[in-house]
Amino acid sequence: MKHDDICEVTCVDEAKVTRVKNSIQQKDTMSVAQIFKALSDDTRIRIAFALCEEDELCVCDVANIVGSTMATASHHLRHLKNLGLAKYQKRGKLVYYSLDDEHVRQLIQIAFAHQLEGKLHE
Repeated sequence: MKHDDICEVTCVDEAKVTRVKNSIQQKDTMSVAQIFKALSDDTRIRIAFALCEEDELCVCDVANIVGSTMATASHHLRHLKNLGLAKYQKRGKLVYYSLDDEHVRQLIQIAFAHQLEGKLHE
């Protein structure tokens, strides 16, 4: 079986490899992987998208939007918060969540824009 998506011969550009390896070693790739892992869950990406659409939502609103119980929504929101993707504020008896910062919003918006772009090319 022939694969046309791999190199047929080994040819390594040592300068590029060394430069990129040194650059990667200076990065916290595990933390970045955790961000994408958190967003790889369908419920959490829907919650993150909802928080892109509205600056803040209470746990009750989030549960309604994603069609889950408040306990499930709260669990997912807590997970996003623990990874630094969301933050919360308690006001009286309600807890409001929002995205942690503009970088998180951009990450989610770019992911959805990329997904739409892929559909246009089909």
